[in-house]
Amino acid sequence: MTMLNALTVDVEDYFQVSAFERYVDRSKWDDYPLRVEGNTRRVLELFDSFNVKGTFFILGWVAERCPLLVREIQERGHEIACHGYGHELVYAIGPERFRADVRRAKALLEDICGVKVCGYRAPSYSITARSLWALDILIEEGFAFDSSVFPIHHDIYGLPGAPRFPHVIERDSGSIKEFPLTTYPLRLGKKQYLLPIAGGGYLRLLPAELLRTCVAAVNEKEEKPAVLYFHPWEIDPEQPRIRAGLKSTFRHYLNLHKTEGKLKHLLARLEFGTMSEVLSRCSSCDPCGAEAIAPVGENA
Repeated sequence: MTMLNALTVDVEDYFQVSAFERYVDRSKWDDYPLRVEGNTRRVLELFDSFNVKGTFFILGWVAERCPLLVREIQERGHEIACHGYGHELVYAIGPERFRADVRRAKALLEDICGVKVCGYRAPSYSITARSLWALDILIEEGFAFDSSVFPIHHDIYGLPGAPRFPHVIERDSGSIKEFPLTTYPLRLGKKQYLLPIAGGGYLRLLPAELLRTCVAAVNEKEEKPAVLYFHPWEIDPEQPRIRAGLKSTFRHYLNLHKTEGKLKHLLARLEFGTMSEVLSRCSSCDPCGAEAIAPVGENA
């Protein structure tokens, strides 16, 4: 059987990203022109052209203003999942606000779609060693899987040393399936590093063929599925420019004009499906299968 990889989209607009948090007043989000609807429909057309289905992690703020878009995603056969409501870093808002945020977003999506929403992804992958308590809240709020752990070092996110592939996390509150963002082991001299190959800014930074080669190696040599993610704004080089610091500007605007071409390259050469579909094929995520793995870096 060909290895199936998870195709995912984080549905948020260009002015909502963490890179612009210091430069865009959250209370004025409604003053910015919405481009998420048009960009997401371009993504849907792209997926249709390759006959692939994916998981759309939708921001509650967007769902509230664009319910027809959410229904269209669902009607086209894609999986609806939750990206929280207000795109706030999990470790920055604390347990009470986090619970309110995910509960509000989940209820919104379920009301629009009429089906249970089982998957979650944190804004900017902000479930880290500082916020592992969020996993308990996700379990208690009825989520079956999460895709928020990035097993790398980064200034905003990352849980170095965490398992690299789908696994079950056992908590006092229950269990949840985790689909970490994909990395590729790269040896430089005597040291080994993990190269992020899951998408987003790394998709825009790295050559498409390098990403394809690394994902294929993960599939064939390690016999594990990978996950690809991106945002609708990443295929929109004409989006309004927001004045920000050099690092934030670089992270957000780098190679926007190349994203769609790179996606086509990967979609034509690798096999993709929804996250639930991929997880259903993973023996390590079968509650009756392999022994559950607990994340490293636990704190109270």
